[in-house]
Amino acid sequence: MPSKVYFMDLRASLKETNFQKFGKLLKAVDVKSIIHRRKKRPLIAVKLHFGEKGNTSYIRPNFVRLVVDELVNHGANPFLTDANTLYLGTRTQAVSHLTTAIENGFAYAVVRAPVIIADGLTGKAEVEVEINKEQFKKVFIAEAVHEAEGLVALSHFKLHEMAGFGGALKNLCMGCASRKGKMAQHSNISPLITEKKCTGCGECVAHCASEAIHINPESGKAVIDPKKCVGCAECISVCPYGNIQIQWNEAIPVFLKKMVEYAYGVMVNKKDRALFINFITQVSPACDCYGFNDSPVVGDIGILASLDPVAIDAASADLVNQAPGLPGSQLKDLAPGVDKFKDIYPQIDWPIQLEYAEQLGLGTREYELVKV
Repeated sequence: MPSKVYFMDLRASLKETNFQKFGKLLKAVDVKSIIHRRKKRPLIAVKLHFGEKGNTSYIRPNFVRLVVDELVNHGANPFLTDANTLYLGTRTQAVSHLTTAIENGFAYAVVRAPVIIADGLTGKAEVEVEINKEQFKKVFIAEAVHEAEGLVALSHFKLHEMAGFGGALKNLCMGCASRKGKMAQHSNISPLITEKKCTGCGECVAHCASEAIHINPESGKAVIDPKKCVGCAECISVCPYGNIQIQWNEAIPVFLKKMVEYAYGVMVNKKDRALFINFITQVSPACDCYGFNDSPVVGDIGILASLDPVAIDAASADLVNQAPGLPGSQLKDLAPGVDKFKDIYPQIDWPIQLEYAEQLGLGTREYELVKV
């Protein structure tokens, strides 16, 4: 049976503004349905990407405020959240992550909800969730996301250099994973130390809980023992010189399945308590994790909302592919109907993400697009 995906275009006038249309979208998808009153004011995680410093394609805080207001009006206690990044940037630990969020407009005075970094100060606040799937038997989910009594995932839909596209599913799997969880998805071997640049300061040795790093007495450089390494990725964040890097070596089809299994892990305790909203605006050709955003590949299309993360991503991908490409973008073929994801990333079999998610029962690729 097809899932309903509600859609608003971005045409607006004095009679009906974008914000008024967005309010209708929230009413149509029934935000109230995900708020289960086991407590007087249930904690609802509003999961979004605050944008890397220098990037401007993230979701505007004004829309986030409307989501918060709707949740509060129905008796919820919402908070904005995201987990720390695996790579070194302005969101690799909670202090700079919070600073970046505020600088990008997600201050309490604007959004009416506090910002809580889901996996704590350094990415170690996690919950181990048993899933027993093909790639993982257990996954590591950011604590604040797992503990929340409901979830609203606000996703900027765009192309992605490893997943083909990033939408609701990727917001769940990568955005809600702890540092250890992100590492498990991206790599199947231990981090790599750039030996020439290593100063032998020992900072990584001191922080390695599994005692997998030592200083080679002959070279004076740090060495990782892959047999002892558990893949927590803490050494990547603590190296003061940025000399320890993740090895981005996972094959794309396996990576996509790993992603979906992490999304499954997030949803284990969120059945009937999750809502998904995709913003198909400024559809950039790469992830928002960069400190810049390239020209969009298609014009702004609209905003979608659904209770089904698979259906909303399937609809979003179809709408992008149906749209004409924009001149001056990375696209080689601008014709409507062209697979935009394959055009830029021909090596990525992006439908695997949707197919495997449907196979695991996260939702259906069949949808009914309902315009509001």
